[in-house]
Amino acid sequence: MPLHVPPAPAPALRSVLTALGSPTAVREARTPSLRAAQGPATPELPLPVHVLDRITPQGLSATRLAGWRFLIRCGERAVAAADSMLTPDGWAFSHFFEGPYIPSTERALQQAEALQQPYQPRLLSVPGLYMLTLWLHGDTATDAAEGHPAASDLLVPLAPAPPGISAHRPYQVAELLPVLTHRATPAKLLGSPA
Repeated sequence: MPLHVPPAPAPALRSVLTALGSPTAVREARTPSLRAAQGPATPELPLPVHVLDRITPQGLSATRLAGWRFLIRCGERAVAAADSMLTPDGWAFSHFFEGPYIPSTERALQQAEALQQPYQPRLLSVPGLYMLTLWLHGDTATDAAEGHPAASDLLVPLAPAPPGISAHRPYQVAELLPVLTHRATPAKLLGSPA
């Protein structure tokens, strides 16, 4: 089933296009692949980036939208990514970057395309675990800027994943949540009050 990629806010896309068109922004970016790219670079596959700041013992806390990420394609492959963020003045370009999450995101999206159920792809960042996942949301009609993972949604950890969590393995939220909760909850020290 095809993924239902949500449209990015037009100002977010415009901010990335403006940055791509700026020789200064591209030259000053810490992305050698983007600076060395031959031919036109285009932003594709906009994904909302949600952040899970806190995992409680009872389950997920609400997520918050942190921005939109675009894979920057040059020719046949993505060479970098660009993030836009919401500011008090509206959507603004944040930065370009490259690294292992670019090919890992592409791989996870290809895996998701082969699934039988339609999903709305999003990214879910878990900063407390230095973890990024492709979040496959089952309600494809939902506003991509809102919501939190449902128990039946899938999370696909991107590589590099934290130790003990398999990258590129789809987990139901209900399956991965106990692992994340255990990892994110600091252990009580011996002799500390209960």
